[in-house]
Amino acid sequence: MDRAVSMTDQATGLRRVMNRPPVRVIAVASGKGGVGKTSISVNLAFALANRRQKVLLLDADLGLANVDVMLGLQPKRTIAHVLEGSCSIKDVLIRLTDGLSVIPAASGIASLSELSDAESIGIVHAFSDLSSDLDTLIIDSAAGIARNVTNFARSANEIIVVLCDEPASLTDAYAFIKVMSREYDVRNFNILVNMVRGPQTGRILFSKLQKVSDRFLDVQLRYAGGVPYDDKLRSAVMNQEIAVRKFPSASASLAFKSIAKSITTWPRQLHSSGGIEFFVERLVNSKSD
Repeated sequence: MDRAVSMTDQATGLRRVMNRPPVRVIAVASGKGGVGKTSISVNLAFALANRRQKVLLLDADLGLANVDVMLGLQPKRTIAHVLEGSCSIKDVLIRLTDGLSVIPAASGIASLSELSDAESIGIVHAFSDLSSDLDTLIIDSAAGIARNVTNFARSANEIIVVLCDEPASLTDAYAFIKVMSREYDVRNFNILVNMVRGPQTGRILFSKLQKVSDRFLDVQLRYAGGVPYDDKLRSAVMNQEIAVRKFPSASASLAFKSIAKSITTWPRQLHSSGGIEFFVERLVNSKSD
């Protein structure tokens, strides 16, 4: 009888995993630094977790620990220890809240695309262990268009490009989109405007970027939303807090919640059926492209 019950439980668990939607992998990128990309990643991750999503935030700036610094974390283990075989991926996870965990950056690893074959296989298997307990993986990538950044971006299901109301930000965002489209055949981008000063600022900047992209590139841009300039957000960053948690009614926090709600309605890309394993395999295999 016990054995029959056990087999039934296993079958039920297997059906639950098979029927579970594939993990949505979102790379948060920007053409230039200083646009608040890490703050966007952290707060969107928290807002999604508040919507009962199981979210994992990967600090993919492998040379600098941006997420660690922003949240005041002092991790004892990083992704480097997983590659060394001294611990599992679950030993590295830092649980921030119910539903939200972080994988801290590993200083000294220039690019996951430079891993050896054995390390590549190991990292694929390591991330595969997380698939059944995860809805969304958010990747806080480094700024710019270095190969490490583009590898993360082209391996994801969705790309959010963050920009702000500065000429250099707009120019560099366009450069990032141009590289991704022409060199890696990525066609779809979500544009998020940070630190907007008025209700129409975000839309105006998006329209400028869309106009030049429509003229010179074969891409589709989608306006993901705007996050207003908010002293409460700046205060949260200075105090190593998550703004959506610390100041849930602040204008920036309300914007993050709205964008998170919208993200849950985005249609999943066709290649997302591979789940998180597909993302990691694309990432580590990109070195041969």
